[in-house]
Amino acid sequence: MKKTMVLGVIGADCHAVGNKILDYVFTEAGYNVVNIGVLSSQEDFINAAVETNADVIVVSSLYGHGEMDCRGLREKCDEAGLKDILLYVGGNLVVGKQDWEPVKKRFLDMGFDRVYPSGSDPKDAIADLESDLNNALCAANF
Repeated sequence: MKKTMVLGVIGADCHAVGNKILDYVFTEAGYNVVNIGVLSSQEDFINAAVETNADVIVVSSLYGHGEMDCRGLREKCDEAGLKDILLYVGGNLVVGKQDWEPVKKRFLDMGFDRVYPSGSDPKDAIADLESDLNNALCAANF
């Protein structure tokens, strides 16, 4: 059975090319991709995930304000009954040149399961997704 993901670009970000590439790559990898497009609010992601019974939300941001746009998303997912949903985020997530490890830690501390810098290979996210989904399946059957 295909796993469903909600994919989109959060906040006032209108960068669409990366979104289309991710849509293509994840679809080719066998996922049911619900692409909510650009300029998407946290509520857009959550509503789409609830409506489609999604397994993962993949948030993209390229305009540098991802940290601000993503704050509180995990808590809103929990409130909407999406406590077990995987949260992935990637792109140019912060303003200016910052060391990656502290940026990654901030997003992990916000409740994201995986965090990817701009220029990451989507194959890495697919491998992580396979691993995370298999681990979730094993935990559910335990």
